[in-house]
Amino acid sequence: MELTIDGRKITVKPGQSLLDAVKALGLLTGKLSLDPLAAKIAGEVFTLNYIPVRQQEITPERTSMRRAMAASGGTVKLLRYSDPTGKDAYTRTAQFVLFLALEQLWPQAHARMDCTVGSGLYIRVRGAEDFSALRLKEHVKSLVAQDIPLCRCRWQTEEAIGYFSAKGHEDKAELLRWRPLPYFDVYTHGNFADYYYGEIAPSTGFLRVWDIREAKDGFLFIFPDDNHPDQVAEYQDMPNFLSVCTEGERWCELMKCETVADLNRRVESGQIRDLIRVNEALHEKRYSQVADMICQRNAQAVMLAGPSSSGKTTSANRLATQLKVHGKDPILLSLDDYYIDRDLIPFGPDGKRDFEHINTIDTDLFGKHLVKLLSGESVELPSFDFKAGKRRYNGHTLQLRENSVIIVEGLHGLNPVLLPPELDRNRVFRMYVSPLLPLNLDDHNRIPTSLLRLLRRIVRDYETRGTSVEGTIAMWDLVRRGEKLWIFPFQESADVIFNSSTLYELAVLKKHIFPLLTRVPPEDPGYDSVQAIVKILNFIREADVDDEIPPTSLVREFIGGNAFYR
Repeated sequence: MELTIDGRKITVKPGQSLLDAVKALGLLTGKLSLDPLAAKIAGEVFTLNYIPVRQQEITPERTSMRRAMAASGGTVKLLRYSDPTGKDAYTRTAQFVLFLALEQLWPQAHARMDCTVGSGLYIRVRGAEDFSALRLKEHVKSLVAQDIPLCRCRWQTEEAIGYFSAKGHEDKAELLRWRPLPYFDVYTHGNFADYYYGEIAPSTGFLRVWDIREAKDGFLFIFPDDNHPDQVAEYQDMPNFLSVCTEGERWCELMKCETVADLNRRVESGQIRDLIRVNEALHEKRYSQVADMICQRNAQAVMLAGPSSSGKTTSANRLATQLKVHGKDPILLSLDDYYIDRDLIPFGPDGKRDFEHINTIDTDLFGKHLVKLLSGESVELPSFDFKAGKRRYNGHTLQLRENSVIIVEGLHGLNPVLLPPELDRNRVFRMYVSPLLPLNLDDHNRIPTSLLRLLRRIVRDYETRGTSVEGTIAMWDLVRRGEKLWIFPFQESADVIFNSSTLYELAVLKKHIFPLLTRVPPEDPGYDSVQAIVKILNFIREADVDDEIPPTSLVREFIGGNAFYR
């Protein structure tokens, strides 16, 4: 059969893998930046161990083309680390090697994926008194050097449940009991088996660039640099961010809702309603505490920032309510009104206007206005006309009173260029909002914050902006690229980091999003992203409890019915 791999034609024989073809084409260089990690065929992602043409077992002289290969006409796109899906495959490969190493060195230990901290992945380890990150690092090096093939095999779901129960991984066994399909795929080596809900590299030898560092109660796995994948990323300690993440983990333990299986049981029993009430009470308490901090400092301006779909608008309004309790006069401003005219935004290297860049904001004008306002002067505020793509002035003036507090909400709210040197920084309180979801699929598989934000945005954009699932997913990579450059670098500098996630919302969002996902056709460029979402949502029980969610809830910002949008 003739394949076209990244535009190059090659004939493969029955039984040969994509990896065989890649080697024959000379596409393996030993450099992470250049080497493929997985492949996309007819909109789906496959391991490089995938065999395009199989020999039939009963009649070996007959062959059969695989379904995806037939659908693609033999066209294969290779995925590298620079591709988000390729990076996901690399991350899963790291997970397999790390948990394999932990199993071999400390078989009685309990390891749990906690959170991503900058360029590092934090994994907590319990029950290993002699745990050493250095020893783990040396063992991982050995596993990589062995270049162990990483092949996937299919077990019956009941068989997988029995295996994980016997190994003491009840979190995985419980999750599989909610699986609607009779089979389950696993990766194995020796007597170790695990799965990470997507494809991984063909062998351990592909895990070329990484580091392991000591961390409190565990270790940090350091990823390659996104811009220079052949070198390890520079890691910077983020104690404030990590503290909020570990606080979320303690909250999960307190609520006895640490995994999706725990959430599903609450849905089935109806106890999710109590979970909603307690979650919302926790958020209200945290907003009250932030308001206390602002008043104790006597700050006159709050810069409230966060990535896309983190709940900034609702947070700004709920914070304003709490400030009123203190007798303050909160005034809401949006950085969006300081956008420069759309036709003035410069083009990026790809020939497109970069709407995520800080230079989309007239930072000089904003800084001058903020200084004047805090000095007691009157300022005519701009308003951005999104339909026309122009900034307008409609005679809206503002002058602060003695008890006024400005709340400035926007993606770039923590960027230091917004605050002029002459401004007294003590008069400005900086708040970062992000849904740092502590809920895991199981101990070895976390649900990324970026996935929760994408789900929120898909539902909101469809319900309120008429944007299709395909349209939202098509722009998501650009959104995330902008966040890494212009938002995440400043999160640690915030006076407070607010975790805007709720433990219940995945069960609520599923009702709104699942029908939309199933309509996306395989030929859509974002079909692989849709399939990755569906793979996770298949384990989550849908909850029809919208009536329990209060109108001021962060979740209402995305599913509709938010009191602040009326």
